[in-house]
Amino acid sequence: MTDTAFTAFDHLCMAQALRLAERGAYTTKPNPMVGCVLAKGEQVVGEGWHQRAGEPHAEVLALQAAGDNARGATAYVTLEPCAHTGRTGPCADALIAAGVSRVVAAMRDPFPQVDGAGFDKLRAAGIEVASGLLEAQARQLNRGFLSRIERKRPFVRIKLATSLDGRTAMANGDSKWISGEASRLDVQHWRARAGAILTGAGTVLADDPSLTVRLGDDTPFVAPLRVVLDPGLATIARGRVREGDAPTLYIHMADAKPPREIQAQRAVAPTLDGRFDLKAVLELLAARDVNEVQIEAGATLAGAFIAAGLADEILLYVAPVLLGDQARPLFGGLGIQDMQQRANLKIVDARVIGQDQRLLLQPIPAA
Repeated sequence: MTDTAFTAFDHLCMAQALRLAERGAYTTKPNPMVGCVLAKGEQVVGEGWHQRAGEPHAEVLALQAAGDNARGATAYVTLEPCAHTGRTGPCADALIAAGVSRVVAAMRDPFPQVDGAGFDKLRAAGIEVASGLLEAQARQLNRGFLSRIERKRPFVRIKLATSLDGRTAMANGDSKWISGEASRLDVQHWRARAGAILTGAGTVLADDPSLTVRLGDDTPFVAPLRVVLDPGLATIARGRVREGDAPTLYIHMADAKPPREIQAQRAVAPTLDGRFDLKAVLELLAARDVNEVQIEAGATLAGAFIAAGLADEILLYVAPVLLGDQARPLFGGLGIQDMQQRANLKIVDARVIGQDQRLLLQPIPAA
């Protein structure tokens, strides 16, 4: 069924379900964000959103809110109701038991244990099922989860701060601070929704980042995994990235020799031409249920993800400053020699954050 077959009220209810789902952006990972609205006639009788992995799903919370009013109601849900038992019971069963008469889903769930089984179970119980309402918006909301399930790798966002002349640090590596305080706080919200924050050993040695989420208030979040690409484990015994409660994973090459006295999460990644196989690195993180990776690294590693075609999004803060032509560039190693080889980007969003301009860009695949 297409959007044109749905009523204006259907659209309103699904839009509200999507808004509810987004409330779980910092806490549901690795689960998808899901919202649910129950309506009888044109009256909303219950709402719910999935708040944290292992806790009740959106449909169950909406049914609890609706009580007896759920019987004969329409359930608007942003993702196909699950049909399997994980840490919670099947939502399809809960909807059937509550006596809803119709389920409208934004999209099918490609997770192998669902993938149409929820719809089949609902239809077998005599419930009318329709899907595809605001599907593009639902896919955008859960782009990380969908990337992990469909592409077997996380969604990759590269975060950078630059001067107006496209420089990220002085020649000596000093980069504190190019962007303003408002931009640095804004970054924390993007970190909070990420499943992992990834950097390289060079950044750890030069900048000593903590790679933690600091929202400045009591907003709940699940701390992202901190990932350091460190071929020889040169940083495993040092740096703030080892401190605090957030977990840290060191990805290294097979011949690295870790110090015996250091206890840390480690994983070996394969190499290509003496460098990490970045696609394999992402697959390794997907196997650890990481939906979104935020890259916060120098020009070499950022450029490597661009060159490999593995960057899905670039989060760029442009500060109204000039650093000069001796300062370090945004990306290294792209090997662009002429205009025909240029990397084209699409501006998805542009807004002012404090004194800076924030651009959200997507690479445009070569024709």
